[in-house]
Amino acid sequence: MYKYATLNNIAQVGLDRLGGEFERVEDVNEAQAIIVRSAKMHDMEFSGQLLAVARAGAGVNNIPLEKLADQGVVVFNTPGANANGVKELVIAGMLLASRDIVEGVDWVRSNWNNPDITAQVEKEKKQFAGTEIEGKKLGIIGLGAIGVRVANAAVYMGMDVYGYDPYVGVDNAWHLSRKVTHVTDLNEIYKNCDIITIHVPAMDSTKGYISREAIDEMKQGVIVLNMARDVLVDEKAMMAAIDAGRVRRYVSDFPNPTVAGHRGCITTPHLGASTEESEDNCAMMAADEIRDFLENGNITHSVNYPNCDAGVCQHTGRVTVLHRNLPNMITKFTAIMGGAGINIAEMTNKSKGDYAYTILDIDSAVSPEVLEQLQQAEGVFRVRVIR
Repeated sequence: MYKYATLNNIAQVGLDRLGGEFERVEDVNEAQAIIVRSAKMHDMEFSGQLLAVARAGAGVNNIPLEKLADQGVVVFNTPGANANGVKELVIAGMLLASRDIVEGVDWVRSNWNNPDITAQVEKEKKQFAGTEIEGKKLGIIGLGAIGVRVANAAVYMGMDVYGYDPYVGVDNAWHLSRKVTHVTDLNEIYKNCDIITIHVPAMDSTKGYISREAIDEMKQGVIVLNMARDVLVDEKAMMAAIDAGRVRRYVSDFPNPTVAGHRGCITTPHLGASTEESEDNCAMMAADEIRDFLENGNITHSVNYPNCDAGVCQHTGRVTVLHRNLPNMITKFTAIMGGAGINIAEMTNKSKGDYAYTILDIDSAVSPEVLEQLQQAEGVFRVRVIR
């Protein structure tokens, strides 16, 4: 029986997928797995029981990835599970900003008690006329699951779409419309696009990705959307550009003191993935990842360890090793197994940066002494027997 805990409300449709071999507990120190959404985990201490953390969403800046990796804890996320919900909010943001809908609605609210409002509308509506998005140039920074969906939807809406992503994955490339122009110079988007939207993960290397210098390169009257993370944009520079009339609108899903209430900003309360469908999809994917890892040792969509899929074990047992990506690690493991007379029927090894993962399917039972030898090998974080 495996034990798991949740740090936020997780859709029951996802938790139900864990099945009868999983028990939910309140004390995270008893859990082998944690499922989380937005709860901050950086100040938490983790017990030796913990094997996996699954983020029901894409961003993982609330999770101490390296700390957990060094403790032999695999961290998962759920890329693409909320992509449609975010895509729809991006399209809505483009329409709200282009047509000045928010200002128009605010005007109506402020004049609700005016008995001549019907006649007044005809005089005032010109200031909210806005522009259409058909035929406009849309620049998309980041062609992951969300960026690709935004690009394809924009193509269908008659926009001229440009995409920038030097690391676009094969799967995403296959799903991207052939009408999207893939650019290799980000400045092409800044200089030429009427609307720009960013969809890259928040990391140290991407903070301030849209900088003051980038904003200075943008077209006069540009609309900028940020439904990814507020730290990706130099928002003080963006507010200055709005005040100077260079940027027409900034649409963000992350209210903070810099943007909330600032004229020219449309700020939503972190609604990107806050749909019933997105929450269900994220919960189901997170549960599936946890279950496959705990029951089979397979890693799918990890952010701190390499993905590694050996299927279901067809041999006597399976031993998994989370370790540093160092030379001769496989030689050490095979020597220990061979010295104990244990035949390795199948082996899978993957690496990701400083970390690596090895799955050993064996033809005979492994003793506690052999497991201890593996655990004591230099660079090993955790050894686990699946069955």
